[in-house]
Amino acid sequence: ILLFVSVNQILLLLLVLTVCAILYNKVHHVPSVLKNEAVDLESPEEMEEEIPVVICAAAGRMGATVAAISSIYSNTEANVLFYIVGLKTTIPHIRKWIENSKLKEIKCKVVEFNPMVLKGKIRQDASRPELLQPLNFVRFYLPLLTQKHEKVIYLDDDIIVQGDIQELYDTKLAPGHAAAFSDDCDLPSTHEMVRSVGMQNTYMGFLDYRKQAIRDLGISPSTCSFNPGVIVANMTEWKHQRITKQLEKWMQRNVEENLYSSTLGGGVATSPMLIVFHGKYSAINPMWHIRHLGWSPDTRYSEHFLQEAKLLHWNGRYKPWDYPSVHTDLWENWFIPDPSGKFKLTRPDS
Repeated sequence: ILLFVSVNQILLLLLVLTVCAILYNKVHHVPSVLKNEAVDLESPEEMEEEIPVVICAAAGRMGATVAAISSIYSNTEANVLFYIVGLKTTIPHIRKWIENSKLKEIKCKVVEFNPMVLKGKIRQDASRPELLQPLNFVRFYLPLLTQKHEKVIYLDDDIIVQGDIQELYDTKLAPGHAAAFSDDCDLPSTHEMVRSVGMQNTYMGFLDYRKQAIRDLGISPSTCSFNPGVIVANMTEWKHQRITKQLEKWMQRNVEENLYSSTLGGGVATSPMLIVFHGKYSAINPMWHIRHLGWSPDTRYSEHFLQEAKLLHWNGRYKPWDYPSVHTDLWENWFIPDPSGKFKLTRPDS
């Protein structure tokens, strides 16, 4: 009898404890995820969404990479993770530059790009050999570089960001779209610039419509092109649609059939993207990609217009770290001198 009473008392006590636990959870609304002992409890700052930004560090252009990173980091409170992509020979230089400057505070991963993935996929073209540098094709391989992220920003190195990168990251991508770009016809303010320096902003400027394979695509040559120097990408869709494989297919076809070249629009990396993403991309706010600043050494935008811009892009031959170039003051605001002294700005008095 005593044993029976003890067991009943124990069961009663367990029942009371269970009821108390249920009531406590209801009152305090403890999320179920926090009850899993395997979950690490992080501070609110650590739980903040990470914004991955991919940018390349090419030999001879690392000052551009540093200025771009500096501008992004200085203009946001967001939790940015920089993926800085280089070749084996360039990585030690960029790493040292970052570690010995105010950029040592940034969150970054330095990633080595293996150019062997491009073997047999690039047609040699002597007119603009700089466009054939392996790092120009990093944007084709974003899922390999940033495996844990759903959404990724890719930026060319010849940009500076004047707005909060969180805004660009918040760009909405339509269902089924693997990427968002800026249309080359999207901003009236740039049309005069395009006309004045004879730039191409249609597919005719990038693809050789004399070739049957291009005509078979059924894309009108007057279709507006887009610029892949700024990309907001959805990695799930990118992998699902096998975008990288599609891009590689057109690179290989170009090697065999010469479907596009740098003598056209100047974009051996742009042309396959124009084909693969035709009619299947979302739009980036035009003020988040004001471009063509590097197309002419003397054609300028108004200062007021540039102050309003969120992102400036010196695409073209005339870079702001070289001479001649335009609007170099806006770029130099973010430049951090090379502690090793290897990278120097080219200026009229230098």
